[in-house]
Parts: sequence; structure tokens; C-alpha cells
Amino acid sequence: MSKKSKLPTSRRSDIQCIFQCYASDHDNLLTASTLLTFLQREQMEVSANEETATALIDRYEVDETARVKRNMTFGGFHRLMESKDCCVFDQSHTCVYQDMTQPLCQYFISSSHNTYLTGDQLVGKSHLDAYISALRRGCRCLEIDCWDGPEMEPIVYHGYTLTSKILFKDVITTVKEYAFVASPYPIILSLENHCSHGQQEVMAHYLTSILGDLLLDTSLTLDTHGELPSPDDLKYKILIKNKKLNPEPESGPREPEADAEESDEEDDGDDEEEEELPVKRSKKKKKKKVVVAQALSDLVIYTKSVKFSSFVHSRDNQQFYENTSFAEKKAKKLVKHSGAEFVLHNARFLSRVYPAGSRTLSSNFNPQEFWNVGIQLAALNLQSLGLSMDLNNGRFQGNGGSGYILKPLFLQSRESSFDPNAFKHNLKPAHLLLKVISGANLPSPRTGKALDPFVRVEIHGVVSDCCKRQTDAVKHNALNPRWDAAMNFTIDVPELALIRFSVRDQIGLLKSEFAGQYTLPFTSMKKGYRWVPLLSREGYSLDPASLFVFVWYS
Repeated sequence: MSKKSKLPTSRRSDIQCIFQCYASDHDNLLTASTLLTFLQREQMEVSANEETATALIDRYEVDETARVKRNMTFGGFHRLMESKDCCVFDQSHTCVYQDMTQPLCQYFISSSHNTYLTGDQLVGKSHLDAYISALRRGCRCLEIDCWDGPEMEPIVYHGYTLTSKILFKDVITTVKEYAFVASPYPIILSLENHCSHGQQEVMAHYLTSILGDLLLDTSLTLDTHGELPSPDDLKYKILIKNKKLNPEPESGPREPEADAEESDEEDDGDDEEEEELPVKRSKKKKKKKVVVAQALSDLVIYTKSVKFSSFVHSRDNQQFYENTSFAEKKAKKLVKHSGAEFVLHNARFLSRVYPAGSRTLSSNFNPQEFWNVGIQLAALNLQSLGLSMDLNNGRFQGNGGSGYILKPLFLQSRESSFDPNAFKHNLKPAHLLLKVISGANLPSPRTGKALDPFVRVEIHGVVSDCCKRQTDAVKHNALNPRWDAAMNFTIDVPELALIRFSVRDQIGLLKSEFAGQYTLPFTSMKKGYRWVPLLSREGYSLDPASLFVFVWYS
């Protein structure tokens, strides 16, 4: 046996104990046969076979003699247990595995708010790098606030604030370059259009000339039966989300539809964005109307923005290619008082919710409560760190990081009776046993001070499922803390639940600091002894920092 295979048992006694349960007493090795038994019995890998075990030995065993004999030493087993093959996140979900042929409204879509900003909403910097970062992260709905600029060059910034300005044409050029580096599925450009007629025509020219064939500027030649096209139908296409002129009546020239003259984030009566900006417009001054230019209107195909009046009005009048935007405050009211109706609305139409104007520091709402009613476009300030972004990243790491996650069937059905606010749901609950065994190489948020780590496990989902449990803190041990803490959860709606592992440093009786986290959908969680990679507040890997857990659910 090589020296590399002999790891101190004091460091990973947890893994050593599992190894000894299956290793032969004679030579302290796992054969391919006993490794297969471990995979099937402990890891619940029901499809594993002898070839699976042999492949793992070839991949992780460094002792050449053992590998040739199709055996695994403890060193190889230790590497296996801290590898992606034993990750808590199902590695088959790192590829696109969901049905991508359903209408767009049947997916959660990774979305951003004021995508151009790298800081706060008042004096923050607007930068093309923000679009690059969003696209590289798989974001599929980008927001562009468009205003008249000098010399007939439309500009992008947060209007009536001191945020810096960038050129619209540079934004579109950047979008074209990075649009499909992370995902082949369609991008929605959500335009907040404040431009004059002339500069809108310039915008339309840039969209068509720069994006070329990537721009969807005409309906697809397919029979949708009054349904939106699917992500598969729209691969490598960019859609424009904006107001659109009404068709011209036969009796004479048309008049622009009333709600087509205001931007999405201005036409909502509950929106706080305008009155809470530091540069206030006079209340006596009538809001300037912006009539959509024909050239820009013609580019709006499947994502026409309309004003929301009521669920009854939408049911009777809204067309499948029309969508509505909701200010956070209004969306919360609708979720609370009309959750079941909101679910039915979102089974037919695209909906977008954006942060309240009072969030001047670019803080975010919790997107989970809007996913619970099937809202597709929960637009977040991607530059902001914290729980909301952890949940967003956890939700969209699945399905190959494509930016599209198929909604559960009960959120797709137009006959659904699902209400996320109910205490009982007519769905099969999941019973989860989670044992937090140990940690390894944990980072300390306090430079030069020993870590007193504990692990908090959070369930985020419908109201009845939201809860948290935590281990005790281990004093002064960041290298290999051991908890062996068992936690039991009943999850009423597992298809919507996210599991968040949060490692924290206990710094006082009721005070702790963030050290690392990992979030994933319950439906992507593997059973058995699993390795949990940890991420920083910014979402970067903290490798080799990790947790070691045991997962069982039914």
C-alpha cells in the first residue's frame, strides 16, 4: 500500500469508519464487488453495477498495485467520498435533462433587474461588465433602461439618478458577444423605454443591425395553438420585451393603446420606484408619455408588455404573447390574498416581478415566494450578495445551468387548485432525514481567530415548509469539526423546496458570522453519504472547504 493511501484516521475518522464496514479484515481493501455493495446499499445507487465500481477504482485509486487488481485502498475511497461522484448535488442535473419543448410560461427563467448596474440604484456605476457577468451566469432575462442621449445616441442608466451612463449600442454589442456562452436557450431583453420617437428608431436600427439573425423579429412558422413557443423552438434567439402598438383599425389610423405609453416599471400603481428616487419630479407635472415607435414595436413578437388590471380581466382578455410586470409590493399582495388565482394566471402567461424602488442599496426580495405561485421572471439585482442570490443560484444551477427550470406540474396546469398559502396540499410530502456529520478545511471569517463553526440547515419553499435546524458549535476547530447531528424534516411540497447548508462562526451567545454556504433544489439531492462543496458569499468555490452529510428521504 502506498504512503498516499494512508491518511491519518484522526483527520477523517468518519470516512474511515464507513470504509472499515466494507473493507476486508485481511488486507484492508475494498474489492470492486464490496465497493458495489456500498454504492447500492449506502448510496442508493440502484443502477450501479460492477462496471460502475471498476470505473470508480480507475478514477480515484492512486495505488497502482491495488488499481490493477481492481481493489480500492482507503486513500482511493477518501478521494471518492470527496469527489463529484459523491456530491450531494445530482451530477446528471449538471446537463439539460428536463423537457424543453413546453411553452415559455411553464419555466422559471433566470432574470435580472437593472442589469447594467454594478452598485446601488442612486449613484452606482453602469458598466458593460454587468451584462457580461449576468450572461456568463446563465441569466436569460436582461433589463435595459433606455433614455435619450446626446447626438441621437440612446443611453442606458437608472433615470433621474446619478448613476453613470453607457451607450445602448454598446450594450447590444455586448449582449450579442456573450448571449449564448452559458446557454443556447432564448434571451429576453426587457426594455424600460423612455426614449423619444426618433431615438427609439435608432434603438430598433441597432437591434436589427447588431443582432442580425439572432434577433427574433417575426413569428415562428409553427402552429402554437395559442401557446408561446418553447425554449427549444427559440434556441439562439433574442426576444424583445416592450410595449407594442395596437393593430391599425380598418376605419382609419390607430391610436396607441393607453398602457403602451408608459414603461413597465411606471405603469404600476403600487410601484414606489419613481417617488422614492432622490431627484424627484414635480407631482404637479404630468408624467411624460412615450409613444412606441413603429420600428421598435415591430420587433416585439412573443413578449408584449401590457398593464395588469385583474386576474379576471387577464383571463378574459390577455393574449398568450402578452406579459405583465409587477412591482414587488403589489406582487406580494396578490400572492398573499390571491395565491391560487396567481398560479392559474402564470400557467398561461409570463409574469415578471421587480424589486421595490425603496431598495436603493440594491437589496433583493426573496424570490421563493414568487416562484411558489409560478412567476417565471423574478428579477434580482445580481450584484447584491446574500440569501436571495444564494436561493437564485441554487434554483438555477440545475438543468445544466441553462437558465430555464421546468415548473412542477401543479404550477403548469390550467385547472390547478394549488394554493401556496394553504396549510395542507394535495401532494405527496417528503420525509427527509439529514445527518450533518463533519466538516473539513472550513474558512474563518475572522482573520487570525479560531473558528467556532456550526451548520444551519434551512428549508425554503411554500410557507408551511420554511424552517431551519442547526447543530451545536464546535469550539476552535476549522480543520475537521465533527457534529453528528441528525435532523428530520417533513416537506409538504418537495418540488418547490430548496435546501440551504449554511456554515457559520459562533461569535457570541446570539451572534454568528457567515463562513460558507451551499444551496440546491430538494429534487436534485442525492441520497447516502454525500460531500457538500461550500461557496463564498460571492458564490465562488471555497474548495477544499466542505461538509460531509448523510441524506435519506422517502
